[in-house]
Amino acid sequence: MCGIVGYIGNREAYPIIINGLKRLEYRGYDSAGFVLNYPENFELVKTKGKVSELEEKAKASKLTANVGMGHTRWATHGEPNDCNSHPHMSNNGELVLVHNGIIENYESIKIKLKELGFTFQSDTDTEVLVNLVQYFQDKENANLCDAVRYALNEVVGAFAIAVMNNRNTDEIVVARLGSPLAIGIGEDEYFIASDASPFVEFTKDAIYLEDGEMACIRRGEKIDVRTIISNETVAPSVQELQFDLEQIEKGGYDHFMLKEIYEQPKSIHDTMRGRLLTDEGIIRMAGIWDHQERFNSAKRIIIVACGTSWHAGLVGEYLIEELARIPVEVEYASEFRYRNPIIKKNDIVIAISQSGETADTLAALKLAKEQGAFIYGICNVVGSSIARITDAGSYTHAGPEIGVASTKAFTAQLTILSLIALKLGKHNGNLSKARYHELCLELENIPKLVEETLKTNDAVVEIAKKFKDAENFLYLGRGYNFPTALEGALKLKEISYIHAEGYPAAEMKHGPIALIDENMPVVVIATKKGHYDKVVSNIQEIKSRKGKIIAIVTRGDSQVRELADYCIEIPDTAEEFTPIVASIPLQLLSYHIAVMRGANVDQPRNLAKSVTVE
Repeated sequence: MCGIVGYIGNREAYPIIINGLKRLEYRGYDSAGFVLNYPENFELVKTKGKVSELEEKAKASKLTANVGMGHTRWATHGEPNDCNSHPHMSNNGELVLVHNGIIENYESIKIKLKELGFTFQSDTDTEVLVNLVQYFQDKENANLCDAVRYALNEVVGAFAIAVMNNRNTDEIVVARLGSPLAIGIGEDEYFIASDASPFVEFTKDAIYLEDGEMACIRRGEKIDVRTIISNETVAPSVQELQFDLEQIEKGGYDHFMLKEIYEQPKSIHDTMRGRLLTDEGIIRMAGIWDHQERFNSAKRIIIVACGTSWHAGLVGEYLIEELARIPVEVEYASEFRYRNPIIKKNDIVIAISQSGETADTLAALKLAKEQGAFIYGICNVVGSSIARITDAGSYTHAGPEIGVASTKAFTAQLTILSLIALKLGKHNGNLSKARYHELCLELENIPKLVEETLKTNDAVVEIAKKFKDAENFLYLGRGYNFPTALEGALKLKEISYIHAEGYPAAEMKHGPIALIDENMPVVVIATKKGHYDKVVSNIQEIKSRKGKIIAIVTRGDSQVRELADYCIEIPDTAEEFTPIVASIPLQLLSYHIAVMRGANVDQPRNLAKSVTVE
């Protein structure tokens, strides 16, 4: 949830830290702070608010050190204010620490430290942790690495931390359990961050710490990676970053979200590239191919995910059951492990996560792995925790997604799920050669159709003007487009703060129809493919109650156009792939309404991009 950045080397640390915090601000933006390490003293600046406010506050400070670290916060313990902002300092003033995660047993530790004379200024679990490190450093006369390790063996929870001591400006200690942490390796310099975006222009080489690992980073020395529990030396694996600086800049767009909406023709194409080979009639996916028998013999597939990824999983359920005839269950990862689920060794558990770091999804995977299930990951970030824990998987190739509300990652996930369903259906004999080839050609054409659909932007802007002041929305769809309706409603809620709900269109009469009047806008996905006549009947029910109908229709539709107040036309495609195309105008509608309402579309209130705590 929070973002951590740090630097040790020969450059000035402050510019790297402040720019890194700006790139990590999608992870949390309640407050921000940084600390620079000079011989015998720290320069610490922090404030409630965004990184831009921190930058303004820092203008009066000395900013020339070569070692430092920063933090941008999504509040867990303690309200967003200056005092609760990170970094946090120990009682003796010699240690400073930044933290992403939650220390679950902080209260009991805090009580014991108070009994020993420690005092606390904030409400955070992080201040407890930095003073616990001081306690062990004093008690054991320990160096910083050992003191951090002793302290972490006493805590329960999730963390990515970075710690500095003002006795030594040549060292930063980092550790992780459940929250991501990357170390960039330059020439005689090191970078620390929650993801690689803060240092991508400086180095392409990175180490991703595994759960339960810590690293002592010293100027001019090789990184010393060890296990937290047993202090065993670990040989780190250096990975090459797969993106560049241009991908994490706005590129002339007003917002990252709009840029990412318009990147979807490319991101969908990139996700298919090298996998969908229509001329050869092949879908090449090593993660499936290498474990084909496991998939063919699976009695059940369980998809676990959260938020937008859960909606993608629902579409995946339709796709896999329709094309491959394998039973699928879709579970909220946040609930999965708490209901004592039945998991068998011949089950396959597929986890979907943009970041590959979602705490609930990771926990669900670990439970499934313990029960002997085969686990498969679909994520967007190379080297992420889900990518490392799974038996096999597929990366989406959406590129970095900075906007908190997911857009291109969602359609890339749908693309991967479509490829998986087609491949399984072909290999287990449930898809005829003709139908398989037809669907492959349709899928190959989706980037072009999405590009055409983006041309509806002007029409969407006019609709947004009409409904920007609405207090409620309903979104309706049937079959494959019921999950699309859920996703459309979620997008509107996330960034415009308008209450919105998605329903199966037929369920409207079982309750939601009571809400419909002349002030209720209802978005209906009414494409020609899939239950069209039934959806038309649902639209008539809304019309008779004076609801305002915004319809997503197939190009050339006349029947729904006569009933709807507003229509957005999208190109025709196979029913299986309509969620990819139909989601585009829904993303645009949410975006434009949010902009017109003056909301921060890239950083909506109370949200963070990567949910790394429960």
